[in-house]
Amino acid sequence: MREERGHWYLLTGFVIGIVLGLVYAWLISPQGYQDTSPASLLPEFKDQYRAMIAVAFVATGNLPRAEARLALLGDSDIERALTEQAQRTLGEGNSPREAQALGLLAVALGQGDAGSLPTLVPNMTFTESQSSNATQSADTEPTSTEINTDPMPPDFSITPSPLSTNQTPQVTRTVLSTATPLPTRTPTVTPGSPFVLQSNTFVCDPDLPNPLIQVVAEDSSGEPLPGQEIITAWDGGEDYYFTGLKPELGLGYADFLMTPGVVYQVRLSSGGQTVPDITPAECETQSGRRYWGSWLLVFSRP
Repeated sequence: MREERGHWYLLTGFVIGIVLGLVYAWLISPQGYQDTSPASLLPEFKDQYRAMIAVAFVATGNLPRAEARLALLGDSDIERALTEQAQRTLGEGNSPREAQALGLLAVALGQGDAGSLPTLVPNMTFTESQSSNATQSADTEPTSTEINTDPMPPDFSITPSPLSTNQTPQVTRTVLSTATPLPTRTPTVTPGSPFVLQSNTFVCDPDLPNPLIQVVAEDSSGEPLPGQEIITAWDGGEDYYFTGLKPELGLGYADFLMTPGVVYQVRLSSGGQTVPDITPAECETQSGRRYWGSWLLVFSRP
């Protein structure tokens, strides 16, 4: 009499075949990767690669080499990738010097020239592994075998001109007149050098969702200065950020989100005037709706 086994033996054989195939592929003869493209790296390793390129650029000023290395990552928008990583680095509380290097490299790519950038990143410090990797990257062209291991203010305040290789974006500042600021303290300044406060303007715009400290750094001719470190301090804390990390708003632009009820003081780390008593204040529309205003501070180097 013929035995009826059904289809279970087929399913059992299928499962056993899968298990044996996985054991062979993962343990006995796993796939090895050699000479792979940097574009195949995981996002966290791409970030490390960009950071090393930025550090090497700071050390050498060799923009074409940095651009060629970044092209290996296959980013659709290299400048945007650098800018976003710089902002993430600051937001996560990591090295502000690394963020500055990333921002300056993004600015240099936008300008097409590293010669007009300021003296780069004083007192820059990195871990030993980062320094050694950056030195190696600065001295040798990268190959794929070196990779295997590792609320925007509206147009009322900042209007940048389009980036080009021969023109530096210009920054213009206007203040809306459709709203009335409520009474508030006017910041005073403490003398110093080399930066001088040219203007401090309380800005009311009902379309701006959050109160900001907007900072613009310029040279004596009015050209924006990227890579300037800004220190904003308040009772119990302080924060550091850099101009140029939002190149779409201007190479000399930076901003800081204020908390209502907190009093801040702002200065540039390279010296100059300290602006105290910066605090969010309310504005009022013609219909009577209240909202938080922002401060626009323009610093100039004599």
